[in-house]
Amino acid sequence: MYVIRLADGRLRIPQSLTSDDGRLIGNAYVEIEPGDPDYERWLPESITEEQEAERRLRWQEGNDELEREFLAFKESQPGYDR
Repeated sequence: MYVIRLADGRLRIPQSLTSDDGRLIGNAYVEIEPGDPDYERWLPESITEEQEAERRLRWQEGNDELEREFLAFKESQPGYDR
């Protein structure tokens, strides 16, 4: 998950929620505005929504070989049932 810089200047920050024993409950985004105490800390690593969409598309397009390898591995495991 990336820090996303929205067109209006707000930042969408990834945040995870865990249980008391450390298990992951979920991931979400929290939005902060300029002037928020953490804004300047997150701004340098933020990317635009367009950059995030481009990265996601490149990852999906480049994922074909990895997916084939994973499926081959999965099929080779004992007890695999199609």
